[in-house]
This record gives sequence, C-alpha cells and structure tokens, in this order.
Amino acid sequence: MNPLISAESLLSATDRPVVFDVTWNLAGPPGREAYDAGHVPGAYFVDLDSELAGPPGAGGRHPLPSATTVEATLRRAGVGPDTAVVVYDAANSTAAARAWWIFRYFGVRDVRVLDGGFAAWQAAGGEVSTAVPPDAAGAFVAQPGQVPMLDADGAAALAASGVLLDARAPERYAGEVEPMDGVAGHIPGAVNAPTTANVSADGRFLSADDLRKRFAALGADGSGEVGAYCGSGVTAAHEALALEIAGIEAPVYVGSWSDWITDPSRPVATGKD
Repeated sequence: MNPLISAESLLSATDRPVVFDVTWNLAGPPGREAYDAGHVPGAYFVDLDSELAGPPGAGGRHPLPSATTVEATLRRAGVGPDTAVVVYDAANSTAAARAWWIFRYFGVRDVRVLDGGFAAWQAAGGEVSTAVPPDAAGAFVAQPGQVPMLDADGAAALAASGVLLDARAPERYAGEVEPMDGVAGHIPGAVNAPTTANVSADGRFLSADDLRKRFAALGADGSGEVGAYCGSGVTAAHEALALEIAGIEAPVYVGSWSDWITDPSRPVATGKD
C-alpha cells in the first residue's frame, strides 16, 4: 500500500478515513494553536509530545508512548481494527511521519500520510474548519511490535554491518552544533541523510524513483539492512517513510541520539565522514 495519499484523493474519497492533525513545532508555538485556527474538517488533533511519545528520560526526548496512551488516542477518534487512518501536519510531514510510524507499530493496518500536509489540502480546494469533532468510542486494541524497531545495541550493530542513516542536519551530524542534546556528534559508522532532502520545496515527497536514487547514492540500495535515527526519533520516522516510498523497509531507532548519549560508555563520532 502506498504510504501517501494526495489531497485530491482524500477530497474525493467516498469512504472517509479518520483524519488526525499532528501539527507540531519543536521550538513552538504549540501545534494545538494552529489546529484551532483551522484544520481539515473532522480532523482530530493529536499531540506529538504527550500522545505519540512517552515522558522524556532515559529513553530519550521522545521515547515510545505506552500502548494504553496510543489506544486511547485512536479510540477517541472512533478507530477500530479495520479503520483507515490519514495523518497530516502543517509542514513537510515530519510530525505526521511520526504518527504514521507509531500507529503502525501499535497495529494500525491502514494509515497514510497526506502528502504536502495542510498546505496541499488548501491548495487542492479543501475546506478549512475550526470545529472540534466530538470524542467517539472506537474499539482499537493496541498491539506493540508490529513493525521492526532498533535499540541502541541494534543501531550500533547496523551501523557496522549495514547502513544506518542519520536524519539530522549535516552540522548536527558532524558535531559542529547541538541545539537539543548535551553531547554533539553521531553514532560511529552512521551515514548522514538529512530529511530535508526527502521532500520538494512544497513539502511533498520526491518520487519513488528519485528517493531510490538518493538512498542508493548513500549506500542504501535495498541489498542490505538499512535503519534510521535522528535526534529523538521524530525525523527518523520521516526517513523511514521516505525509504518505504522507495521500497525499502527500515527500522527506526526510536530513542535515537538523545538515548544514545545517556550511556557515557557508548562511542561518539564527529566530523562529516
């Protein structure tokens, strides 16, 4: 199944999926403010920090949420075992990709990302609403582990034997700057692949062919194992989504760099090579 859906396809859908607005800004303002100002009609807001992540701590800044948290989020939107789900955000699908990955990990079988997000919806002539849909009573049962995931040991092993993609900006990968975490650098052996290169200027993903070429140039041509990490497991999901579009399955190191550095015995590399 194509993990993306176009705004035009969503507009013309006869069986309307449950839609989630995952607008989120790492440095603020809160995504809820943008949602309240206008969203896809019928969309439910989901908060990345509290519903798509657990409390910050030893597992990193955005560790896995609990199954009960995800289950409650989906149930209040009326999601059941076979419900189709669409997720979007206001920008380039970074936050939406996190929802796509989390929902799949906990067992949602049909979840797609609105390519180009809310801007694409508006550009296609979609209506904008400020109404908040009422809570529903879905029957979804969260079952963790439905897609592969990496921990720190798995990420280290993959960096040595396969291709571990670091989705952060080049200067963070190189250890030149680190605005979010207490230690700068990257996992030794990881290859830098900033997620900004996965999308075009309008926030839509590159074609499958272009993404395949991009990842093949980085050594991820589908012939061996590939994985992704970032600062806290958000943009890593965006990388995994781009890889999925390219036809490559890639587990995500959910704790990512913010988890890696919690153990001082783990090695740190710097520089662009």
